[in-house]
Amino acid sequence: MEQLLVPMICKIDKIIQETPDIRTYRLKFKEEGRMEKFSWMPGQFIEFSFLGSGECTFCIASSSTRKESFDCSIKRAGIVTADIHSGLDEGDEVGIRGPYGNWFPLNDLKGKNLLFVGGGIGLAPLRSLIQYCIDNRNDYKDFTILYGARSSADMCYKDEIKEWQANKGLRVVLTIDKAEETWKSNVGVVPKILEEVVKPVIENTKVITCGPPIMIKYTIQSLLKLGFADKDIITTLEMKMQCGIGKCGRCNIGSTYVCKDGPVFTNEQLKLLPDEF
Repeated sequence: MEQLLVPMICKIDKIIQETPDIRTYRLKFKEEGRMEKFSWMPGQFIEFSFLGSGECTFCIASSSTRKESFDCSIKRAGIVTADIHSGLDEGDEVGIRGPYGNWFPLNDLKGKNLLFVGGGIGLAPLRSLIQYCIDNRNDYKDFTILYGARSSADMCYKDEIKEWQANKGLRVVLTIDKAEETWKSNVGVVPKILEEVVKPVIENTKVITCGPPIMIKYTIQSLLKLGFADKDIITTLEMKMQCGIGKCGRCNIGSTYVCKDGPVFTNEQLKLLPDEF
């Protein structure tokens, strides 16, 4: 239980400015040999603490198949995240608890076509799974990534997206909400591009989606309209969590606690819960 209740000390190895309000913090454990022992699955999350400021929940935004370090992508959205952005530099130390929660159903994805649908910072939890699946590419069939943001400046992981675009085994579709003079790809919200441009094959396909709640809501509606079954639509509700261990009550939906029973759910499971979208 040590790693679940007592923070482990990490050093910030690198800070990457993804967008004007999102930074990726690349972390390594201070204790010799701890990194090799730390294990997580795509979709799990951690508690990230900044001494004197507070603690927040963030997904692990990288895959354990690339285990020399791990990433947390943090959007400046409140007091603690603003303090993290302004008060932490490369080489500084932070506390980490976890990993917590369930993970994407890796066994169910094997042998399937994969469609990832992300919006804004919602690409962070998907990135962990995307990296895992790329590193185990032979286990999957067609592989499509649809990613959208409000503007080109608001897109995360720009360098990595270029690597995905150069990978002949992947199809990458990008979109922004409004046209820009230098933007040469799609324009329109993610559900619209999903229906009109991606036009996914339904048979033997699993869809994994994450983004702002409004995007998730209308993406699921589009997927159902296209004919996808609820069990084949997978999302994560990690944005609702706080304490990570089911004590604060912030993430409960009826009798379900996102931090303990999730954060990954199929739409089949979500339909049994009170409406959250």
